[in-house]
Amino acid sequence: MTEPNIDGKLAEEFAVPAHVEEVKTRMAEFARCHASEGRRVVVITSGGTKVPLESRTVRFLDNFSSGRRGASSAEYFIEAGYAVIFLHRHRSLYPYSRMFSTVNILDALQLQTREQGEDEVVVNQEVLPNIYKVLKRFQEVKESRLLLPIEFSALSEYLHLLKATAQAVSTIEMPEHKIQSSNGPLQLSLNMVPKILSPLVKDWAPQAFVISFKLETDASILLDKAKRALDTYRHQAVVANVLDSRRGYVVVVTPDSAVELLLTDEDVKQDIEIEERIVSNLTSAHQKFIDQV
Repeated sequence: MTEPNIDGKLAEEFAVPAHVEEVKTRMAEFARCHASEGRRVVVITSGGTKVPLESRTVRFLDNFSSGRRGASSAEYFIEAGYAVIFLHRHRSLYPYSRMFSTVNILDALQLQTREQGEDEVVVNQEVLPNIYKVLKRFQEVKESRLLLPIEFSALSEYLHLLKATAQAVSTIEMPEHKIQSSNGPLQLSLNMVPKILSPLVKDWAPQAFVISFKLETDASILLDKAKRALDTYRHQAVVANVLDSRRGYVVVVTPDSAVELLLTDEDVKQDIEIEERIVSNLTSAHQKFIDQV
């Protein structure tokens, strides 16, 4: 059975956003700059996607992803010596600031009067613990240009930006106006999103070390689904996890291994994150991949 032409399907179903070429140029320059300094570059997609149901969008289909794993992984990849292209959804969690995502910023700021009688804004570090350390590290990362954030809002942006990212280096008919509830029960006919992993591995970035994530609710099918993904797409690794335990347990599956990563109660007390273990495992696997090429 012949695979569909994904590039053609993208062009047919999703209009290319006007800013894609400009973003592609920025990403290519970012990658070239760090490659010239001997630094590896990782692309992280984060925050999931949402699909609009109208061209002037009021309703859309969404998922629950906050982008926590992507944002934290970006930090750990930077600490491991990588530069990061961070392809993230609008308003999803962001590296470094993610640690304070549950804080009302106004509760963390206070007005203090100087001797001259002028007010200044100061940070309440009890509300934002470790803010000095986090801000200092973020400024270092920013000044070193180790993080290139690329934001998307909708699925169409994501698909074209992902293709542009890999290279850097038909039309959905929707009503123009809001769907009226008075018209009766809403019936949707949905097309499957094009399987992007296949062209990414085969055509767009055939020399890249590609990692996918597999989230299931049934632990009994997790490994089978991960191995099937590897067999289907021929990429290098799947980070497999179960919804209820994803914060403390994952399995990194490769064609010849399945490594369990687990946080103990002591690890949790010490604020160790599972993403630190994931990135450590993946960077080691990446090095082996490079050595074999």
